[in-house]
Amino acid sequence: MRVFVTGASGWIGRALVPELLDAGHQVVGLARSDESAGTVAALGAGVLRGDLTDLDVLEEGARGADGVVHLAFGHDFAAFDTAIRTDAAAVGAMTAVLTGKRFVAASGTPMVPGRVATEDDPAVFPGPVGGRADIARAVLETAERDVRASLVRLPRSVHGEGDAHGLITRLIALGREKGIAAYVGDGTQRWPAVHVLDAAHLFRLALEDAPAGAVLHAVGDEGVRIRDVAEVAGRRLGLPVTSVTAEELGFLGGILALDQPASSARTQQLLGWRPAGPGLLDDVEKGYYD
Repeated sequence: MRVFVTGASGWIGRALVPELLDAGHQVVGLARSDESAGTVAALGAGVLRGDLTDLDVLEEGARGADGVVHLAFGHDFAAFDTAIRTDAAAVGAMTAVLTGKRFVAASGTPMVPGRVATEDDPAVFPGPVGGRADIARAVLETAERDVRASLVRLPRSVHGEGDAHGLITRLIALGREKGIAAYVGDGTQRWPAVHVLDAAHLFRLALEDAPAGAVLHAVGDEGVRIRDVAEVAGRRLGLPVTSVTAEELGFLGGILALDQPASSARTQQLLGWRPAGPGLLDDVEKGYYD
């Protein structure tokens, strides 16, 4: 299969491209800069220059492919409304030329107060990221136009060696600036997590085998307590483990204050996916986030 991947030079993309190539697929990756193009080429994929605002380029990449994996998204929290609009237009452009073909998009696991979220729960995201739920629904609705579309909903932490920009990275870096290993409130809030190689493997399985309209959860750890993360980080870095208010950690504090575990049981049953990588606490223990 010829596969067009947006975000091919990003954190998950750098794991997905080799996964696809090893499975015998041809890969073309979107690259917005010389550095990104070099990364994609070094992985062994073809390069298509452009970014999510270049709708003609996105249509070209999708039209020439048998399937698309859409990973790219702008994560500038100061301009999230713009990122949402850009992503919606990009999804629309690519799916418009994919009749009869496959489209797998990254999304996020939902938060369901009082229980573990499942694949049956609708996409509901608090705060500024709420617009991503509308995009997720639009992706699934393309199945009505004979696009074999599916969603891979990612947990709050996609971790592993080399994770430079994830939320756990930001949390520990912010704590180091403050001289503490921080958690919000009593720290019992749970975050789902997955190793980056397990996430990449699920994206490939979704591309190859997921039925149209499938909602999948890339979850290895169903719920890791934020205080446990802080305690491991504090021990490694020699920092006191301290409770703070959500406001003290800015936008990150608001996310950390929410209990949001999620399950992948139905995804594992549907596609035979079995997360095999280390858990989040194991990776923090290894010093990847020091």
